[in-house]
Amino acid sequence: MGSPISGIMAEIFLQHLQQSHVRSLLDPKHIDFYTRYVDDILIIYDASCTNPDAIAHYSKSIHRNLQLNQTLEANDRVNLLDLSIIRKPYQLEIDIFRKPTATDTTISYLSNHPGEHKLVAYRYSIVGMFNLPLNND
Repeated sequence: MGSPISGIMAEIFLQHLQQSHVRSLLDPKHIDFYTRYVDDILIIYDASCTNPDAIAHYSKSIHRNLQLNQTLEANDRVNLLDLSIIRKPYQLEIDIFRKPTATDTTISYLSNHPGEHKLVAYRYSIVGMFNLPLNND
């Protein structure tokens, strides 16, 4: 943390972790689906083959400093980053997730931030509207 190289080192470690440990779990179908965005990981597993405690225990056995903060499915929904993934029979729906602390404010035009920083929030919202596969509700 704090060093310019820390993000690169974390990425190298997580890619090594995927190659050496996660891939071997995907083959025998202990884990049905695994994806990662930076340090946020989504794991979908068959509850008849494994459980969250077994996954957490296995992660601790890989490296003593590896810690998973689990967010389990509740009401057929799990939140990941800015998305809410909703499980329906034979399909998954994706919706926008806003944390309870979220506000709809952006950087003030009168602030001292660079113009690029001011525009990125709007760009993010516009790109999200066109690219997120939201349901019709």
